[in-house]
Amino acid sequence: MYLYLLGLVVFYYVYRWVREQPRVPNRGSKHVYITGCDSGFGNLLARHLDKQGFRVIAACFTEKGEEDLKKSCSNNLITSHLDVRSEDSIAKVAAMIKDKVGQRGLWAVVNNAGVSVPGGPCDWLTINDYKSMLDVNLNGVIAVTLSVLPLIKKARGRVVNIASVFGRISVTGGPYPVSKFGVEAFNDSLRLSMAPFGVKVLCIEPGFFKTNVTDVGIMSKNVKLLWDKLPQDVREDYGPDYVQKAIEIIENKLAMMSDGDLMKVVSCMEHAVAAVRPRTRYSPGWDAKLFWLPLSYMPSCVTDYIMMREAIPIAKQLQ
Repeated sequence: MYLYLLGLVVFYYVYRWVREQPRVPNRGSKHVYITGCDSGFGNLLARHLDKQGFRVIAACFTEKGEEDLKKSCSNNLITSHLDVRSEDSIAKVAAMIKDKVGQRGLWAVVNNAGVSVPGGPCDWLTINDYKSMLDVNLNGVIAVTLSVLPLIKKARGRVVNIASVFGRISVTGGPYPVSKFGVEAFNDSLRLSMAPFGVKVLCIEPGFFKTNVTDVGIMSKNVKLLWDKLPQDVREDYGPDYVQKAIEIIENKLAMMSDGDLMKVVSCMEHAVAAVRPRTRYSPGWDAKLFWLPLSYMPSCVTDYIMMREAIPIAKQLQ
């Protein structure tokens, strides 16, 4: 019986692997718009797809990001400045893309741009802290997608949204999981809306990887800045040692948990763009597959217990 079940599992994965191998033809005529190409996943994906022959439109936030990409890629790659918080910036890039792609339409948009700070316990933050991140991680994703959606429909192309395992389970305070849960909801509603038009909407849900989102220096500085701005009564609630313990966890556990092989994510992004039959969801990273996603299916009492066991004790515990 067990061998029979094992055989079925092996057959399923072999069948899926074979089925997912074919790639779309005529890559030289297909334009792919990628946001957040200054570094990390977006930068690597732009280089990777350029080598594969796609017409990449790489949107960067900085001039240095644009210059570095131009130096390392073919003449087919186009760079553009993009601030996903700005409607004017988004509209300007969309108009340029419309002019470039013409009647062929846009094959894919990859919403990769994102930030992870400010972030901390909810009572450390203000509504403006939430707004600043949601403007990038959620509203930016929606605005960029809608700006080029008619071009995607024309090409019967794809929308690829970069969410996170923290779009499936929230174990930290602050706006980051809020923004990623929002991306997941937008992704699912868009997928259903666009299915009749032949547009595929795919979601990437990475675990922890070594990018600016998990950069130890950026995260530690964020905690110190938030702590310094807190009212005295809130600091007393948490205790004088809390902030140092939080920084130690960032410097030790976060660095240890983060995978340095960014191609695990980029390969999923490439498959979503280039495969004839892409998956609806991708979960790159062993931590995502073996811990975070299984944890997301457990009862809240179980997830709360596991997370609270690892939490930093606060000074004013309920008696």
